[in-house]
Amino acid sequence: MPNSTQSPYLLLANIGQLLTLRGEAAPRRGRDLQDIGLVENAAVLCGGGKILAAGPQRELLRDPWLRTNRRKVRELDCQQRVVIPGLIDCHTHPVFAEPRLVDFEKRIGGADYEEIAAAGGGIRSSVAAVRRSSRGELSKKVLAALNAMLEQGTSVVEAKSGYGLTLEDEVKSLEAIRDAARQWPGEVVPTLLAAHVVPQEYAGKADDYVKKVCDEMIPQVAKKKLAKYVDVFCDRGAFTQEQSERILAAARKHGLGTRAHVCQFTAAKLAPLLEYQPASFDHMDCVQPEDVSLLARGETVAVLLPGTNYFLGHTGFPDARRLIDAGVPLALATDYNPGTSPTPSMPFVLSLACTHMKMTPAEAIAAATINAACALRLQQRKGSLEAGKDADMAVFDVKDYREIAYWFAWDRCVEMVVAGRVVGLGTLGER
Repeated sequence: MPNSTQSPYLLLANIGQLLTLRGEAAPRRGRDLQDIGLVENAAVLCGGGKILAAGPQRELLRDPWLRTNRRKVRELDCQQRVVIPGLIDCHTHPVFAEPRLVDFEKRIGGADYEEIAAAGGGIRSSVAAVRRSSRGELSKKVLAALNAMLEQGTSVVEAKSGYGLTLEDEVKSLEAIRDAARQWPGEVVPTLLAAHVVPQEYAGKADDYVKKVCDEMIPQVAKKKLAKYVDVFCDRGAFTQEQSERILAAARKHGLGTRAHVCQFTAAKLAPLLEYQPASFDHMDCVQPEDVSLLARGETVAVLLPGTNYFLGHTGFPDARRLIDAGVPLALATDYNPGTSPTPSMPFVLSLACTHMKMTPAEAIAAATINAACALRLQQRKGSLEAGKDADMAVFDVKDYREIAYWFAWDRCVEMVVAGRVVGLGTLGER
């Protein structure tokens, strides 16, 4: 328990179900993905932005320090609701200026990607809008998205650039992320995605653009400390495997972590990409059997993005059960972006994971907390509720944790605690 110099303190009391997610296994695999550390009639004590104790309320309230110092502690009555670790959205593209309504309407009418691009839509339309926008305008858009995510239970967000595709506009996008992050109570992990697509001015000269990414963009972003990771879209219509390896190698050379969009539309050989120690492979709709077993032996997390499949109207979704049964560590994320997944809602993604990928509610929550923390290499601080970790928690107005995924398209998050502070979403009573 804390010493008398720590202040302020926060006690979350009268918790009906507390999902601690604590345990030795991180990332969770196979059957361990079901282990959510459920405690009923629980409480959590926070101080200095950290969790000091979490467990059965009867035991926690008997602690001599708390009994002596109860008046120093702010108490939040959770009214028998469910408390989970703050959700972690480990794959988002929030730096955009406008929705892609041409894409939306054309796709409804049956248009393919090429037809949408010819009509003025596609990623390149987002690029044009970002290039026209100021850093301040983009920062406001990012902050609005972060706040929408927070309202639905998310306390950590990975945020990519990728709609600028020039040195100036990629730096501007990452600076907009940084500006928004400074005004947001949660934690933002910035990622350089200059290798999103080949920009129009480099049509037919993809290798020249890759050279620019490797020799100019990555070094400048690393020097300015604007990103923690470099991402690359390794797939049909984006970057080849060889080009992707060059980009990941440049990231490692300049001290940045790596991750990759891969196997969304076509299979890729993952072994060469694993040489660059990626924290995650994202999408993974088309992963080959030999690569499934390879991933099961490693620490790279497979991040599944069912919101994209839903919004694009696909009948197929990532085969989560195959990956879980093989022992591959899975995480979930929104893929928030203007073209293929314009949702800030992690609870909606949990519902999709259960209904369309046949994950259990427990597996989905573990994939969106402790495993998502692993996908960002934050598991030492985030993703579970245990002493010493950051005090990030979401309070949901439900009696059973399975309801979080059950009530799809509802916002049932009524309060957020971030770094031990109540951010004031709801009206929970204080005692």
